[in-house]
Amino acid sequence: MTMAKQSQGANIVGTGRSGSTGPGPDVMAAATLDGDKVLSADGNDIGKIRDIMLDVRSGRIAYAVLSSGGFLGIGDKLLAIPWSALTLDADRKCFLLDMPTESVKNAPGFDKDHWPPMADATWATLVHQYYGCAPYWHRSESAGGGEFGTGDIPPGSSDAPEAGGVKL
Repeated sequence: MTMAKQSQGANIVGTGRSGSTGPGPDVMAAATLDGDKVLSADGNDIGKIRDIMLDVRSGRIAYAVLSSGGFLGIGDKLLAIPWSALTLDADRKCFLLDMPTESVKNAPGFDKDHWPPMADATWATLVHQYYGCAPYWHRSESAGGGEFGTGDIPPGSSDAPEAGGVKL
């Protein structure tokens, strides 16, 4: 299950709720992802999404915190997984991590009472290296200009796209 890494955010496979007019899988409430299971490259259930961590200054998702092991939240190991290391499988309603189970077991982790300094560049760089991802704050913007591919349309322009008759 090798998945191509993309330059921004988590990759998405599957169609999810095909024919649905609501949000997802491209835009979803973070709370709908809490508790989603995560599968390793060898197909094992390695834990569940516990939290989604935002880089407030950049407005990007930095990490998904994975709760692994333990029983009913007791004795579990928490892992900060770079968001771009994950792939959302919309059909199976889970995340995929392109890493074998044994590597996940050996990943740097923490417990619920001793969170790491996630804003520390040294710590964050080491975590991204472990998962084979470029740090999210080093990635260039997507082609076409801007994070959402809006090209050369200036903010507030009358050339902005529309959705359902509502100017975006």
